[in-house]
Amino acid sequence: MARSRVALRRVRALALAAGLLTAGLTAAPPAFADGPGSGTPWVVSLGDSYISGEAGRWAGNSNDGESLVDALGPTAYYDNAAHTAEQITRCHRSRSAEVHIGGGVNGMNLACSGATTGTHTDSSGNFKPGIDFYSSGGNQGQALMLQNFAASHNVRMVVVSIGGNDFSFGPIVQKCVTDFLTSPSWLPNYCNDDSAVTSNFTSANVAAQRAKIAQAFRNVAQAMANAGYSPSSYTIVAQDYPSPIPASSGFRYSQSGYTRQSTGGCGFWNADANYANSTALTVIDQAVAGAASDSGLSNLVTLRLASAFNSRRLCENTVGLVEEKGLSSWRSPGAVDRTEWINQIRTVTTIGSNYYIQESIHPNYWGQLALRNCLRQAYNSGSPRGGACTRTGTGTNANGEPLMTLN
Repeated sequence: MARSRVALRRVRALALAAGLLTAGLTAAPPAFADGPGSGTPWVVSLGDSYISGEAGRWAGNSNDGESLVDALGPTAYYDNAAHTAEQITRCHRSRSAEVHIGGGVNGMNLACSGATTGTHTDSSGNFKPGIDFYSSGGNQGQALMLQNFAASHNVRMVVVSIGGNDFSFGPIVQKCVTDFLTSPSWLPNYCNDDSAVTSNFTSANVAAQRAKIAQAFRNVAQAMANAGYSPSSYTIVAQDYPSPIPASSGFRYSQSGYTRQSTGGCGFWNADANYANSTALTVIDQAVAGAASDSGLSNLVTLRLASAFNSRRLCENTVGLVEEKGLSSWRSPGAVDRTEWINQIRTVTTIGSNYYIQESIHPNYWGQLALRNCLRQAYNSGSPRGGACTRTGTGTNANGEPLMTLN
C-alpha cells in the first residue's frame, strides 16, 4: 500500500513536470509595452502655427466661394479621439499637418497655433501651451505633453517650429496690412520704420528671443530624458520658417490702389515686402539656427525652409487664385502648381464665413503637404538628417504631396 502511494506520487510529479515543460514550450513570450526604443516608431511635432497645421483646410485661394478650395471641410482641425472637436481650442492641428508622414511611422501633433516658447493665454482667453513644463488646472505645456507621451510610445524624432510668435509675427503682419490699407500709393505709410515692428529686431531683442528658443530646445531634450531616452535614441529637428510672400518684383498685383489686399489678400507695400524677406524673415531664421547651436544638443539637426515655397507664395506672379487660373476647384488637374500654397491675409470681413483670421499667411493644404514631404525626407527611414528643403518639379508624388527635395 505504501509503495502504491509512492508510485502514485511519482506519477503525479512526472505529470506535473511534463505539464510545466509543455507550457514552457508553447506559452507566448512576455509582451513588452511600447516606450523608449520599443514598439511602432513615432514622430512628434511641437511648436506654433507653422507646424500645427494652421490653414491646412484650404487648398489655394479663391474669392468665388469657399467650396472651391475647401480640401478638408469643417472637421479639419478636430483632433480629439472621436474627431468631433479640438483638444485645445484654436490650436488648429489639422489633418494635413506635416507630422503625419506615414510609411509605418505614426505622427503625434502637440503643436498649437499662437504658441510661443512660454505658456500663456491669448487676448481671447485661449490657452496656448509653450514648450515648457507648465501644469495647472489640467492644462500642460508642450514639453510636459511630450514627456508623458514619450514614456509610453517609441518616439524617434521630435520636430520643433518655434520663435515666430516670440518675434511678434502676427502683430507685425497686422501692422503692415493696416499701414497699406490706410495710406495712398503717393504717400505710403510703411511698417518697416514703425517702432512696433523694428523693436522686434534690435540686437538686444534678437539675443533675448534666441536665448528663449535655445531653452525651448533644451526643454525638449529634458522631457525626453525624463521619459527614459538617451540622446542617441532620438533626434530633435529644429525647423525654421518659409518665406510667405515674394519680394516686390514678384507680385502679380500692383501696389497702386488696394487690389493687393481686396483681391489678393496680400496687403504689403513693396518696401515692406522687401523688408519682410530681407530683414524680418532672415533675422528670425538666423535666430532659430543660432538657438539650435546655442542649445548644445548633440542630437539636434536643422530643417531649413526659407525657400521652400518660392514661386508658390501668396500673390506671386507665378501662381494665382483658382478662378484666375481658370480652374473649377482645388481638385482640378494642375491646381497644385498653378495656385498658392499660402493662405490669404484675412481681415474682419472674414466674420460670418468659415475662414479664421488666424489662418492668414500660413501654409495651406498644399503648403502643409509640401512640408510633410520635406519632413519625411528628414526622417530618412529612421536615421534623421537636416538640410534645406526646396520645391523641385511639378505635380505630386504617390502621396499627393508637392515634389520637394531635401539637400
